[in-house]
Amino acid sequence: MTIQLYRHAVSGHSHRVQLMLSLLDLPCELVDIDLLAGAHKAPPFLALNAFGQVPVLQDGDVTLADSNAILVYLASRYAQPGVWLPTEPVAAAQVQRWLSVAAGPLAFGPAVARVIQLFKLPTDPVDAMARATQLFGVMEAHLQQSDYLVGSTPTIADIANYSYTAHAPEGGVSLEPYPHVRAWLARVEALPGFVPMVRTAIGLAA
Repeated sequence: MTIQLYRHAVSGHSHRVQLMLSLLDLPCELVDIDLLAGAHKAPPFLALNAFGQVPVLQDGDVTLADSNAILVYLASRYAQPGVWLPTEPVAAAQVQRWLSVAAGPLAFGPAVARVIQLFKLPTDPVDAMARATQLFGVMEAHLQQSDYLVGSTPTIADIANYSYTAHAPEGGVSLEPYPHVRAWLARVEALPGFVPMVRTAIGLAA
């Protein structure tokens, strides 16, 4: 059966799953959920994810929500062991650390700043932009010592953190001060099977 990905095109959480599917060369059907119309809060979608959030992955009789959990599933089920999800204890822990970063500082920093711009929310983005700047400073220092977030080869840690980092300028957060972060983004974009997320004409990208 074809894998189905329930997503929204401008969602970085959705894009990281779509990117992982493409990097693993896994055919999938993209099912767009109209967030503005509230489709993610309607009973049919809530039956897939009671939290009412995209993405959701359906793979045969497996239904999974939460983008990072889906990355773990795809890497564990479809990739060669230890390639995208290391099994060595320290490396595995480091991947988990960066998944936590994706769910914390990334989500509440550049991702929120972008959402405020994208949907013209009546919210001051200054706190989200400050969190983004702090995060990218940490990433810049880390990536001076490593080609990828965990070691010398890409892992799901990179995929989890790529989308909202690459699109931070759409939330008014420039990446110009972070050459090592930009070089890391370019390395991810050069991976065979890479697919970009749609860009929007907002923020510094306008």
